[in-house]
Formats: sequence, C-alpha cells, structure tokens
Amino acid sequence: MLDLIIKGGVVLWIIMALSVIGAVIIIERILYFRRIDVDEEKLFSRIKASVEKGHFDEALSICDNNVSPLSALIKVGIEHRSYPELAQKEVLKDAGNQEVPRLERNISALGTIAHISPLLGLLGTVTGTMKAFGVLGRFGAVADPSILAKGVSEALITTAAGIIVAVPAVIFYNYLVNKINMILIKMENQVNALVLMINAGKRPALLREERK
Repeated sequence: MLDLIIKGGVVLWIIMALSVIGAVIIIERILYFRRIDVDEEKLFSRIKASVEKGHFDEALSICDNNVSPLSALIKVGIEHRSYPELAQKEVLKDAGNQEVPRLERNISALGTIAHISPLLGLLGTVTGTMKAFGVLGRFGAVADPSILAKGVSEALITTAAGIIVAVPAVIFYNYLVNKINMILIKMENQVNALVLMINAGKRPALLREERK
C-alpha cells in the first residue's frame, strides 16, 4: 500500500487529502441530520395542543427540547405571535431562510471534491505519462522496464484514486442535497399551518384577559 502511495506522486497525496476532508464532511452532515431528525407530526401536535390552550411558555419549552428546523421555525412564530398574520408569514420565511446555511454547511465543499477529484486523477495521468515519455526521449530504447514503470504507475494510480474518491463523494453529495431540499420544501409548506396554529392560540389568552 505504501509503495502505491509513493508511486502515485504528489497528485495522489492531494487526492488522499481531499478524500479525508470529504469523509469528514459526510460523517458530520449525516450525524447532524440524524440529530435534527424528529417526529414532526408528533412535535407539531404537542406544540399545537399547548398553543391552543394558550400555554405559550410550555410550547417554547417543547421547541427548546426538540432541536430541529421545524421547532426553530415554530419558536420564532410563537415569539412573534403579537404580529399581524402577514407579518408573521414574513418573519417565518426569514427564519426559514436562516436555517438554510446550517443545513447546507460544507455541502458545496463536498460537491467541489466530487468534481475535482477525477480531474486531479487526470492530471496525475498526464504528469505520469510525461515522465514515461521523458525517459524514452532521453534514453531512446530502454533496456530496464522499471524506469518506465514509475511514470506509468503514477498515471494509472492517480486515475484510479481520483475515480475512487469522486464516486462516493458524488453519491453522498446528491443524497445530502436531496435531503436538504426535502426539509426546505416541508418548511415552506408548514408556514401557513404555523400561522393558523399560532393565531388559534391567541383566543384562549384573550378570553382569560377579558375575564380578568
């Protein structure tokens, strides 16, 4: 294995460094999405029950105990419940937009790794081939094939390494992008439902104030 790494040259070291960075990004994002994965229907119904009773502090506590983009969105909506409905929608949309950078963190870097890894492999192929032809240019017919083998090995090893790194990077990049898009679509669809829920919770609070 070490012999292959040495034969691959500088380009292979760069590809290996990118593979480590890509693996770290993939693992971090998968753990992040697992952490924010909650039963949205159950969460929504629990908060809705508290809001409809006018127990806004309880609803905020539920949001704090369930870290997810949906709970962050609901929390913002509850905190701005005194706003008119149109203003609430705008606030919720802004809150949804603020969740995007958290969801997309390092995803563009993973996409870059997926795209440049095979190009670096191709670069290694070119430099390895140039070395092989450089040997032929200097010595003409070469009696010792091992002199040529070094350049040919670099060409083949870097090509293979670039493809090996790029394939899983592309697969996980597309998987993560699709996951992010699904979360964002859900958040957009939930804005109207959140506004209705929050305003429904105002009625019990108003009734209590009137009784006082």
